[in-house]
Amino acid sequence: MAFRLDLLLITLALILSPVLSDLIFTKVDRRIDLTSQIVRVSSTIRVENEGTDVVSEVLLAFPEEQAKYLAHIQATLKEGKGKTKGPAINFPVDVVYPKEIPPALKFYSVSLPKGLNKGDSLTFDVLAVFTHVLRPFPETITQGDVQFVVFLDSAYFLSPYTVKVQSLSVKLPEARIESYTKLENTKIHGSEIKYGPYENLPPYSFTPIRFHFENNKPFPVAQELVREIEISHWGSIQITEHYNLVHGGAQSRGEFSRLDYQARPYAKGASAFRNLVVKLPPRTHSVYYRDEIGNISTSHLWGDSKKTELEIEPRYPLFGGWRTSFTIGYSLPLQDFLFQDQGKRFLSISFGSPINEVVIDRLVVMVVLPEGSSDISVSVPFSHKQWYETKFSHLDISGRPVVVLEKEKVVPEHNQHFQVYYKFNSISMLREPVMLIFGFFILFVSCIIYMHSDMSISKSSASYLAKLQWDEVQTVIQQVQNVINRCLTTHDKLEASLRDLSRTGDVQACKAARKTVEASLKELSKELKPLISFLQSSQQATQILPKVEELVAKERELQERLVAKHTTVVDCYEKKLGGREIENKVTSQQQRITTLRQEVDDLLEFIDEI
Repeated sequence: MAFRLDLLLITLALILSPVLSDLIFTKVDRRIDLTSQIVRVSSTIRVENEGTDVVSEVLLAFPEEQAKYLAHIQATLKEGKGKTKGPAINFPVDVVYPKEIPPALKFYSVSLPKGLNKGDSLTFDVLAVFTHVLRPFPETITQGDVQFVVFLDSAYFLSPYTVKVQSLSVKLPEARIESYTKLENTKIHGSEIKYGPYENLPPYSFTPIRFHFENNKPFPVAQELVREIEISHWGSIQITEHYNLVHGGAQSRGEFSRLDYQARPYAKGASAFRNLVVKLPPRTHSVYYRDEIGNISTSHLWGDSKKTELEIEPRYPLFGGWRTSFTIGYSLPLQDFLFQDQGKRFLSISFGSPINEVVIDRLVVMVVLPEGSSDISVSVPFSHKQWYETKFSHLDISGRPVVVLEKEKVVPEHNQHFQVYYKFNSISMLREPVMLIFGFFILFVSCIIYMHSDMSISKSSASYLAKLQWDEVQTVIQQVQNVINRCLTTHDKLEASLRDLSRTGDVQACKAARKTVEASLKELSKELKPLISFLQSSQQATQILPKVEELVAKERELQERLVAKHTTVVDCYEKKLGGREIENKVTSQQQRITTLRQEVDDLLEFIDEI
């Protein structure tokens, strides 16, 4: 607990009298658990009233610098011993500001259920949980270093009352202890250090102690956790948890070697952690684990009738100062967490994170109630901030009420059940199904009306006649395109005969092929004439007719050029000219043929788009 010891000692030295003199602590047994990143201080206190007035509260004192890191404080009374021990009774604990108190101290009042009369005594337990009080020392380490931390406290129980007998036990991890403060009556047994007993200590007694020890336990700190709990009366509760996680230990410096880490993770990454365990309720289903990139497959889920555990592994091991963000989602059976009482429904579910030993700097819990919920109230067993919002989802009209709870410095001790009460009319559950049924009904009726309605334009109207004429023009244009494409196919046959001639030298076969092609082209030309005549007589074809006529003209010129080239090549073969001479004679013709073929293709494409 890193507070200024010199300032505190000076302040305490100025105290001349205790706040209260009627009470004394006859015995205080204090235990400090330093085995994880969360520091838990458990104290068993026996208090006795030596005054004449009835006392109904006991004050607990903490240094102001220490109280800043106090996440949870709880006072309980356990009646009976052994098999006769009854359930623990929690006493209310509140912050108080007594008069004439030291400015460096903060006081908490434990309200007793029954006042203590003169000579009466009571034994109760106090649990104080602190976060961020283990300071890494050194503050930065390399991948191969182990992590050491420093912890500061007082060997004496800081109290505004006289303490007759007290003792302290400090539990450290099973690791190396670099140094610790040695006082009178100090003993060490393995990883446990004991101080005391000390007797007849005056109020505000304080003796600083310091521990420097190895602690390689995971230091997961959720700088922000947003839990969304959405209730569906159709059978499930959907929970989504968004984590912004950081390793709160000594900062990592230097380069990271995954090869060394994989080979010797306990030597080259002793302070890092690669997985976390999430303890979920039994019968949890539809579990997923993902981040901004997508689903993370490095997770394992198992469970039985009593629990469900999810072991998650981030995409990379976390060293000191490293961060990661991810989302966990799962569904719970509605009947396990939603109940009814006195005409109201209420949700009873855990508040904190299901991850083991995680410290949460800021926790936001959003409970999304069904649309139509009213008369909402919340019962949380500790202090928190609260407000209301509205969320719109599928088929919502007025939106779903959202209860938002916020708390800082959340530890596993806060993972208690809280309740959200609300009224909900069961008939409201039929709202969305009725909306779906009505919507489909309107759709089907609209389809029926559309299918049985004649929405066509009058056959005697000018627009209808123009549409018919345009349809005829489109049909004729398609026929023209088909004829031209057939002509182009015939051209390919003429070119194929020249290739056969160069291979076989059969001039007569080549001439016969040309006669067949010329006959086919004449037939195709006859087919084009009535089509062109129709387009020339149609007003609807006025805009496209010039392109069609240009297409026909280009195709005819292409025919003539191909026939001329064919004739030239055949004559050269009859005269037994060489290949170089034949190529020189037809070069200019071939260039024009290539240009014409490209122009015909472009015109076909242009007409097809129209």
